[in-house]
Amino acid sequence: MSTVDAGQVHTFLTGLQTQLVDALQRVDGGEFRRDGWDRAGGGGGLSCVLEDGAVFERAGVNFSHVLGDRLPPSASAGRPELAGRGFEAMGVSLVVHPRNPHVPTVHMNVRFFIARTPVPVADSGTDTEAAPVWWFGGGMDLTPYYGFEDDAVHFHRTCRDALAPFGEHRYADYKAWCDRYFFLKHRDEPRGIGGIFFDDLAEPDFERAFALMRAVGTGFAPAYLPIVERRQGHAWGERERAWQRYRRGRYVEFNLVFDRGTLFGLQSGGRTESILMSMPPTVEWRYDYRPEPGSEEARLYTEFLTGRDWLAR
Repeated sequence: MSTVDAGQVHTFLTGLQTQLVDALQRVDGGEFRRDGWDRAGGGGGLSCVLEDGAVFERAGVNFSHVLGDRLPPSASAGRPELAGRGFEAMGVSLVVHPRNPHVPTVHMNVRFFIARTPVPVADSGTDTEAAPVWWFGGGMDLTPYYGFEDDAVHFHRTCRDALAPFGEHRYADYKAWCDRYFFLKHRDEPRGIGGIFFDDLAEPDFERAFALMRAVGTGFAPAYLPIVERRQGHAWGERERAWQRYRRGRYVEFNLVFDRGTLFGLQSGGRTESILMSMPPTVEWRYDYRPEPGSEEARLYTEFLTGRDWLAR
C-alpha cells in the first residue's frame, strides 16, 4: 500500500498555479493580481485574477488549502459514510472568460481530499486517528459561443492523449462523466462541448492516482491556448458580443445551481470573492430568446451542444 503524501500534492498544485498564471499572462500581456487569504477555520489560499485584459476579460487561477472538523454536505453527498469526518482539501481551479466571442470560455480544476475521523481507544480515554480516506478529482471543459469543429477536436484529442498512459478506457469514461456532470437539467442542455471529469479517484494507489491528476493539470495549457491563438484575431461586433453575454447566462446558472465546487467553497466557509471569480464580468438574460434558424448562433445548438463524440472516425 503506497504512502499518502499531502505535502507532495501541495507542492505540485502551487507550482501548477504559477505555471498557468505565467502562461495566461504571456498570451494576454496583462498582469494578474495576486491576493493571498487566510481561512478562520484553518488553511487559506492564493487567488490570482486578471480583469479587463486585452485577450481575457476575466481570468482566474485559484489555489486553496482548507481544513475543517466536518465535511460539507457537497463533499459527502456521494459518500454518506464519510459525513461528520474532519477534512483537508486542496486544489487549483481555473476559469477564463475571453473578450472575443469567438474564443471559448474554459474551466479546469484539479483537487485532493482527505477525510479523517478520530476513533476512541478502549480503556485509554484517548482517541486515535483511523486510516484516512483520500481521493483525487478534476477535469476540464470547453464552453464555446461559436462552434469550430477543429477546436473541439483539438481540445478532446489533447484530453485523450493526457489520459492515454492510464488506460484506454479513461478518456471515454471521463468524457461521458463530463457530459453528464456539466448539464443544465432545467434547460435539458449541455453547458458546452464537454471535455473530461473525474472524482473519487483512489486507485490503484496514491502514486498512480496522483500521476493522473498531474496529467490533467499540465494538459490544460496545450488543450486550450492553441485555440485562443487561432480565434483571438477573428472580427466581432455587437451581435456577437450580445450573443456571448446571453450564453454566459448558462454558465452562471450552472455554477450557482449545480456546481459542487462552488457549493463546497461556500459551505466550507471559503473566501466568497475567490469562489465567485468564476462568474463572467458581463452577462444578460432574455425572455424566451431563440436564435435565428440557420444562423451561426443556432448552429451552436444543433451541431455542438449535443454530447457528440468529437474523436469518432
